Amino acid sequence: MSLLTTQSAARRVRASADFGKVAVLLGGDSTEREISLLSGNAVLAALKRRGVDAYAFDPSVVPVQNLVDGKFDRAWIALHGPGGEDGLMQGALEWLGIPYTGSGVLASALTMDKLKTKRVVIGAGCIAPEYAVLSSPADLPGALASVGLPLMVKPASQGSSVGITKVKAAGEFQRAYAEARAVDPIVFAERFITGDEYTVGVLQDQALPSIRIQPATEFYDYEAKYFRNDTQYHCPSGLTAPAEAELQAAALAAFQVTDCFGWGRVDFMRDAITDKFYFIEINTTPGMTDHSLVPMAARQAGMDFEELVWRVLETSFARPRKP
Repeated sequence: MSLLTTQSAARRVRASADFGKVAVLLGGDSTEREISLLSGNAVLAALKRRGVDAYAFDPSVVPVQNLVDGKFDRAWIALHGPGGEDGLMQGALEWLGIPYTGSGVLASALTMDKLKTKRVVIGAGCIAPEYAVLSSPADLPGALASVGLPLMVKPASQGSSVGITKVKAAGEFQRAYAEARAVDPIVFAERFITGDEYTVGVLQDQALPSIRIQPATEFYDYEAKYFRNDTQYHCPSGLTAPAEAELQAAALAAFQVTDCFGWGRVDFMRDAITDKFYFIEINTTPGMTDHSLVPMAARQAGMDFEELVWRVLETSFARPRKP
């Protein structure tokens, strides 16, 4: 299957020894630790099957400085959530001089904040749902009037749909705000786009085949993403060729304008009436579990899980090792 491609080609690695000693960063201390452990262990097993000298490294248990003491040559980041994909770990690795996979400090910090990402992407001309920032409970009536129902209430900086609630009635708004505020001080309300949800994986400047998601729940929440078996995934997504090209181009545009690099995933909703694609968010370190979407799209493109993990590790060569 053909892939939509942008400008640059990543370094291709043929021998596992060329990677050197690899740390798979997993676990961490965010609310997404459980998923990170699943992702990281799957990545670790795949690297080992391909002959890579790889080891698990949990920065919540072992000081990150031990990456230098352990003479690691590079890091495969499988950390999810704050402290792992928000620029903090990327900055620490930059300081230590250890090459790592995926996006750098700026893109990681930006895209971890859904609100700031939305502002950047809208500023670049992409379409996103209308929204209102909720600084306090006093902002709820105004947001309800401007955004309308149904709406989504979201904490700005959590991944995996943690703290997100769909609000269908005005009486549910206060509780949804409190739940989001409990995990992040910055909360916003966003118009719920009625229609199908799509996601597009990006790997080495290429857009993978899109996936259409049909959750059995109200929306694609934490349980639906990782633990339920009744969520339906359609890949190929069923889009026409022009619509698929449009969606892939939108994903690459959002990826590039936010300075993302290497690999990631861009999520959209398609309005059931207008057929327009609305940008929702970017994930710079997507899940790599048996329920995960990027591995699914890679398979549709003819790439097995081991090859995907290898290709992601190749992105670390964009950052030369420093003494």
